[in-house]
Amino acid sequence: MPTDKSRNAMPQGSLDMLILQTLQMGPQHGYGIARHLHAASNAFFQVEEGSLYPALHRLEQRGLITAEWGPSEANRKAKFYTLTTAGKKSLKAQATAWQEMQQAIAGIMNFQPAGT
Repeated sequence: MPTDKSRNAMPQGSLDMLILQTLQMGPQHGYGIARHLHAASNAFFQVEEGSLYPALHRLEQRGLITAEWGPSEANRKAKFYTLTTAGKKSLKAQATAWQEMQQAIAGIMNFQPAGT
């Protein structure tokens, strides 16, 4: 199995969409989002704090998520993020675009020129 970190690199621009998808399940703090992405990807993705928290702030500034302080499972103060109506609309559009791109890439990868 390759140990190259680029193998597990998240495709550029997909972290925001995956955060929004995670928040569809309900409010979650940053560590919980990272844990979910790791678990849901069968440990393929390891989202570092240096990527996660800037993405959360960016999504909050764009009005796609809101944040509120509350107690975590360990009874520590944590910022919980919630998907907004605008976030749900953005997620739907991003998911559609992602599926279209995925189909286009699959078409290219599976293309067989005539006579081969």
